[in-house]
Amino acid sequence: MKNSPEQLYGLWLASAKDDADLQTELSAMKGNSDLIFDAFYRDLAFGTGGLRGVIGAGTNRMNIYTVRKASLGLARYVLAAAGKGAKIAVSYDSRIKSRLFAEQASAVFASLGLKVFMYPALMPTPCLSYAVRALGCASGIMVTASHNPSKYNGYKVYGSDGCQITDAAAAAILAEIEKADCFEKLSLTFEDGLRNGSVSYIEDAVTDAFLAEVKKTSPVGPDEKDKNLKIVYSPLNGTGLVPVTRILAETGYTDVTVVPEQREPNGNFPTCPYPNPEIREAMAKAVELATAKDADLVLATDPDCDRVGIAVKDNGGKFVLITGNEVGLLLLDFLLETKKAKGTLRSDAVMVKTVVTTDLADVIAERFGVRTVNVLTGFKYIGEVIGNLEKEGDASRYLFGFEESYGYLGGSYVRDKDGVYGAFIICEMCAALRRRGISVYEQLQAVYAKYGYALNTLHSYTFEGAAGFATMQGLMKDFRENTKEIAGTPVASLIDYLNDDTGLPKSDVLKFRLTDGTSVVVRPSGTEPKLKIYLSVRADGEAAAHAKEAVFAAALTARTQK
Repeated sequence: MKNSPEQLYGLWLASAKDDADLQTELSAMKGNSDLIFDAFYRDLAFGTGGLRGVIGAGTNRMNIYTVRKASLGLARYVLAAAGKGAKIAVSYDSRIKSRLFAEQASAVFASLGLKVFMYPALMPTPCLSYAVRALGCASGIMVTASHNPSKYNGYKVYGSDGCQITDAAAAAILAEIEKADCFEKLSLTFEDGLRNGSVSYIEDAVTDAFLAEVKKTSPVGPDEKDKNLKIVYSPLNGTGLVPVTRILAETGYTDVTVVPEQREPNGNFPTCPYPNPEIREAMAKAVELATAKDADLVLATDPDCDRVGIAVKDNGGKFVLITGNEVGLLLLDFLLETKKAKGTLRSDAVMVKTVVTTDLADVIAERFGVRTVNVLTGFKYIGEVIGNLEKEGDASRYLFGFEESYGYLGGSYVRDKDGVYGAFIICEMCAALRRRGISVYEQLQAVYAKYGYALNTLHSYTFEGAAGFATMQGLMKDFRENTKEIAGTPVASLIDYLNDDTGLPKSDVLKFRLTDGTSVVVRPSGTEPKLKIYLSVRADGEAAAHAKEAVFAAALTARTQK
């Protein structure tokens, strides 16, 4: 029989002695049944995104014991698949206790007979994906909670292909985790592993090779760009500082100013409580500094440096944020135009994006004869497409992949979105445009003039608790069975990713294409009690698009409130 929260609390109070912070927190819980229940009523969920939760004491929190338990399960899964001596890579970001969690996981892996390779200092998520493949590892973990607030940490798990794990792998690992004892005594400490060689630090040559691969992705030569860009960059107190500033310096960008308050790693994120470059507040310090310095470009990467956001000057000289969809369109058009002009654009090239990412990308790719592959939400599915091309014998057919949430990748060297690449290729595009006397903002308007204006918006509707979950299920059923039109515009086609034969994993996602070219994607969030609706509207100009979008948004909002 499963222990009650009170019983688990007593067990942890007696046994969780290896982290003094936990004992302090556990002692403070004494007599508070609500705090005890919340900390112990369940195990922290493990899925395709690994673990993610609030840092603290309890089975429902991120701490050394939940990390050990997850690592025991992962290690036994890897041992069953690859045997003793199999390799596993470990990296971590700037978050609170990230280094400690990485060391604890490494000690578990080494104790069970795996060979551990860990970065000696914090490194971005794409560097972990690269190390898995470069070192021939059976798996890898990245200790991070991506762009969540500072109270969170997490643990992403990667397969031997450098992609985040699939549903099937997550289920098999979870089965092992559920059998593990978080208080199991380990035969080795992290320091023991370093001494006996079962844990090794990843050498600088691996990082050098990673950056060399990123540099290869630029389609323009040194004489085809003006590098006199004034760049302001913020790593948002995360992992991007060293690799991003290094690659820019090594490729000739000398006028780079780092936001001082957000320069050094700091898991408290004191000036950006929600360290996500999608959020205007996270970009505020960088935009403020760029305005004072009259800079040309603002860049910001999230704490694990797999996403990048930008701001550029509009025609009036004011800095404006460019959305993830817009940056993706700019980069796609830039890569295609440049490669076509040089005669290096392959006739069998492939562009990959998620189903919730702007449909205008499909239009651009089609204009150049490039095939678009649409995949489910999550960059691992883009990574899987690259892997399949590699199995077919030619991963170089992959041209570019992106998602609306500020993730980009051009090149098959990793299997996850890469903020180092994103920062670099954005600078390369900006410098090439500058050489031709064109600003990024002007180029965005030119793209819209050439292909039509596109407005992409996300609307989220919260449904808490069991009743909310039932409401969301009912809404999905209603959308699936009873949608002939939206705001008076007929539905031209529906892709039901749960029931149709799409060739993709089954997922409760609906994509409606309307007769006027509008697309509507409806899906329940996998991590929050929210129904998400993505609108992609085409129109003759910005004002018309916003007016049209408002009509659709109002109709969809009314439908969710029935």
